Amino acid sequence: MAVRTPDPNPGWLSEDDLHEARRKLPILYVEAVPIRIDAVGQVTAVGTLLRANDAGEITRLIVSGRVMYGESVRDALERHLEKDLGPMAIPQMPASPVPFQVAEYFPLPNGGLYTDDRQHAVSLCYVVPVGGDCLPRQDALELTWLTPEAAASELIAEEMEGGRGSLIRAALAHLGALR
Repeated sequence: MAVRTPDPNPGWLSEDDLHEARRKLPILYVEAVPIRIDAVGQVTAVGTLLRANDAGEITRLIVSGRVMYGESVRDALERHLEKDLGPMAIPQMPASPVPFQVAEYFPLPNGGLYTDDRQHAVSLCYVVPVGGDCLPRQDALELTWLTPEAAASELIAEEMEGGRGSLIRAALAHLGALR
């Protein structure tokens, strides 16, 4: 009997396994709208990440990523915040694991408000105040801080992938930050 070294990342699927899973079942994600708040808790800025998509277009997105097998939602949210915003972002993690919204992404454009041509995904959506310095990592080119009004604009919504402009507006409405 061969002794095998344990997989250091047992929650990850190989690219082939992930592709196959995406064809057969919804995948769970967490998403976070990073915000800056003032001393009385009013939203002063909303963070969006810029990146180049597979077609080479510059698009905006928010913090997002899969929840791994055996990982808590809180741990997944913390991991993706650090991955996307850097280790010095100092996010204020939500006290409750209850999201402000659940977004369902479909691979077909007419399947719903949110789309993802790779898969059917269900995303738990959070608003997370960030107090430190953000240095985007991974595939993000930069983090742009926008006023709540600018973040909720149609112009920004058009630059967001998969309908996430609606998600930002929903987050701001949830916080009472839309005027």
